Amino acid sequence: MTTITTLAALEALYGTPSGASLTKEIPHLTPEYRALIEAAPFFAIASIGPGGLDCSPRGDAAGFVHVLDERTLAIPDRRGNNRLDTLRNIIGDPRIALLFMIPGVDETVRVNGRACITAAPGMRARFAVDGKEPATVILVEIATVYFQCSRALVRARLWSAESRVDRESLPTPGQILKGVERTFDAETYDAAWPKRQNDSLY
Repeated sequence: MTTITTLAALEALYGTPSGASLTKEIPHLTPEYRALIEAAPFFAIASIGPGGLDCSPRGDAAGFVHVLDERTLAIPDRRGNNRLDTLRNIIGDPRIALLFMIPGVDETVRVNGRACITAAPGMRARFAVDGKEPATVILVEIATVYFQCSRALVRARLWSAESRVDRESLPTPGQILKGVERTFDAETYDAAWPKRQNDSLY
């Protein structure tokens, strides 16, 4: 096995970046980048902290990420499992990366920057759904933003109906937990999950 250990060796295996691939990266939002972010109902957030790396999904109705200005995003931290992996990491190291995805669109938008966490009442209130506010809001100071071309999603056929997987062909959440702890009651957990999920979305 040949392990690549230097930048020179790595770059020798690839061509020179195209002009467009470098031009598209800027330190602020353009109207076009803003439109893409506001149309995205889903993104993944990567963070790093004393406990290590984390990459978590975030989703809600399109527009749930608020653009405060061309350099600042505000993201509600909706109810989850209370592990707080991302938030713990931000406390330890504010560097984060976001990858926005829009159903039916093969281009993605990437944002790198620094984050902080606020529990300011006015900021929490702007994200209320059915009278329920997020416990905190993540503020992102943008360092760079750029779009990723469509090759990865086209290769994956991510939005193709033919690529959809039958959920029943894969382990359920309860079965996954039972695989970790053999005494776990997978059937009871799976039976209760739909209502528990619906009751705790916000």
